[in-house]
Amino acid sequence: YERATLLNNLFPISNFSFTLSKYPPVRQIAAASTTGHGTNIIAGVAVGMESVCAPVFVISVAIVSAFWCGRSAGLVDISTGEPTGGLFGTAVATMGMLSTAAYVLTMDVFGPICDNAGGIVEMSDQPPFVRDITDTLDAVGNTTKATTKGYAIGSAALASFLLFSAYMDEVEAFTGKPFRHVDIAVPEVFVAGLLGSMLVYLFTSYACAAVGRSAQEVVVEVRRQFRENPGIMTRETKPDYKRCVSIVAQSALREMIKPGVLAVCGPVVVGVVFRFVGKVTGQELLGAKAVAGMLMFATVSGILMALFLNTAGGAWDNAKKYIETGAHGGKNSDAHKAAVTGDTVGDPFKDTAGPSIHVLIKMLATITLVMAPVFLD
Repeated sequence: YERATLLNNLFPISNFSFTLSKYPPVRQIAAASTTGHGTNIIAGVAVGMESVCAPVFVISVAIVSAFWCGRSAGLVDISTGEPTGGLFGTAVATMGMLSTAAYVLTMDVFGPICDNAGGIVEMSDQPPFVRDITDTLDAVGNTTKATTKGYAIGSAALASFLLFSAYMDEVEAFTGKPFRHVDIAVPEVFVAGLLGSMLVYLFTSYACAAVGRSAQEVVVEVRRQFRENPGIMTRETKPDYKRCVSIVAQSALREMIKPGVLAVCGPVVVGVVFRFVGKVTGQELLGAKAVAGMLMFATVSGILMALFLNTAGGAWDNAKKYIETGAHGGKNSDAHKAAVTGDTVGDPFKDTAGPSIHVLIKMLATITLVMAPVFLD
């Protein structure tokens, strides 16, 4: 429990240093914006990749220390006499992370509230100083959102470790044979692991592409309204907001079909296919082993991808906010235009693909656990 509490405290420190504008990473992105849109994107990607390091170390230390603390607690298997408290320690650490859920949810909600407040201020023609205040709050909100998403991926890592162990126990219970280790030196298991990593990247691609297509539909609709109703620009008439909201809602529901089918069917297809491969080649429990390899690789790839997407998106957004405070020419400067491009790229990263991977990791672990009998000989 103490390890989980420490993990909860270390995650914000890591995220703050990469998403607050007073620290070098965000200012590096802002400085890169002065030389163009491309350099802004390069700097943002680099910052996002660098930001993965510290959380990975924190998660690694938390899992290992919690496991060994539980293992030294004195819990043993009556039949074998072996220590069995490792998973118990990890489970307690997971509960420790979840014990702060109310506080984390509060931090997560803070960001959208401030963002919407800024939009209301701008639409209602408030004085510039009011917008300056909401921009500052919005920048803080971007940091809190990145922090809570880091918390979410940390808890997902701990939970997936437990679910993976539960999957191995379930396979052992159904077959009555030991199933404690997965050998990735077996070609089929290694290939299944590659498929698991690929699934994470394909899922991310679907999520980002969905945002792009939805945004294109909205842009086309907005241009149509400007063209057919010039009074919108002079504020003589109001735009058709309902039409844009309807486009976004319908597109969101439609575009999430492919990622959802991929997440649900991916492990089932891999398990069934390699089950029959194992039957043909005479390899016992190959389907279960392949799914275990897929789950391991997908979890690791998903953690890294989610950390990258969440932090890079927040850093791009706050780099734009930093320039809007007057740095590098302020609003409407060339640097600001480049920063807006980075922010546009970062939005599907931090608001769509990144948070979705948290769900993907847990869903893969849950599906493999529920469908385990299907993968057995």
